[in-house]
Amino acid sequence: MRTFFRGANLLDGTNPARADVTVVLEDERITHVAGPGDAPAPQPTPEDQVFEVAGKTLMPGMVFCHFHPAYDNVANLTDIDLKHPPTYLTLVAAKNAELLLHSGYTGSVGAGAANFIEVQLRNAVEKGLIQGPRITACGRDVVTTGDSVDMHPDWWSLKMSGLARICDGPDEFRKAVREEIKNGVDIVKLYVTGGHGLPLDYEVMSMTEAELEAAVEAAHERGKKIRGHIINKRGILASARAGLDIIDHCDGLDEEAVDVVAECGSYVAPSLYFSWNILDDKKRNGTSSFESWVPEMERTFESHARWLPELEKAGIPVLLGDDFGVGWMPHGDYARELLAYRDAGVDPLTVLRWATRNGAAVTGRADELGSIEVGFLADLLVVDGDPSQDLAVLTDRDNLSAIVKNGEFVTCALKREASASAAQ
Repeated sequence: MRTFFRGANLLDGTNPARADVTVVLEDERITHVAGPGDAPAPQPTPEDQVFEVAGKTLMPGMVFCHFHPAYDNVANLTDIDLKHPPTYLTLVAAKNAELLLHSGYTGSVGAGAANFIEVQLRNAVEKGLIQGPRITACGRDVVTTGDSVDMHPDWWSLKMSGLARICDGPDEFRKAVREEIKNGVDIVKLYVTGGHGLPLDYEVMSMTEAELEAAVEAAHERGKKIRGHIINKRGILASARAGLDIIDHCDGLDEEAVDVVAECGSYVAPSLYFSWNILDDKKRNGTSSFESWVPEMERTFESHARWLPELEKAGIPVLLGDDFGVGWMPHGDYARELLAYRDAGVDPLTVLRWATRNGAAVTGRADELGSIEVGFLADLLVVDGDPSQDLAVLTDRDNLSAIVKNGEFVTCALKREASASAAQ
């Protein structure tokens, strides 16, 4: 049985919208994309299922590239690993994985989950035990002694084995990365600096360049990716030069940093929603629960608004995703992040490309995901409205008339055409 979507407003992940397009799926792949002026799609048979989508937008599933599935309304750092036992947090993560998929994200890239919860989450999704996106799983935070994550007093005697792997010196970092990979992660998370809601002064770099280089080498020699929490310019430069795959946050950009990141080939995940959400709260309510953070958030937002166009010009791929699951950023609001980039002056089509094409590319699957093309895997959304004109339509899950992952419907509110009329 094939699936036909007819009369779609097509957003293929790169180009402006095309009207009146037919897209055909067979099994898990896209077999035809036919609009005005193209070779026509085949005619459906009575065995096929046909949906006349009547101008709804058909677009690729999005990829959320900074996912903390086991964060459960985190109000402070100790909530990450002390608020609930790992068994409970595994259930939280399963719920959030399903919620992310039902929000239009058919892929995710982890940014840290205690006790290797995300590894088992990925395995459960792949085996069909639970619903969830395609998961690139992350594990514990790999940090130095006294880093922002190493915040529990020694007299608590917690050892932090579930949340973080504490190590010092190149050899310990190399071993730590290998341990993460042994435990099944696809991507390793480092904490290169503080900032962005964490202790340590903005300018402090909590890893040496030798430690960074050893960690990156250990990940890459075993075919895995590596990312880092990085705020200041010194950390950005060192991480890019070491070959880090993803630089998270990246607040301290300037012209030199943009040039170095472009030359070295890292992705950037700005996580702009973190600051935008606090500023939006203040704008709507006249004050913020995080009033003392507002000046820093204003500087962060203004800096990204200044440098995001330069990242685009330099060919640096930007990724979307943020720290949802902290207290003021509840899980489920994922698509609201798109509005932060809109308000920073990025045009909607570019934001959508970041959410689809770039997300697929960082997982190494740009040749079969992140676009609507013949031969690609069918990870698709059918959306009421045109996100390339108004990103806000994606913030309401009721606007997602259908979600397709790997050629199968996750949800579908579309009416199937009768077989007899479909065959005409």
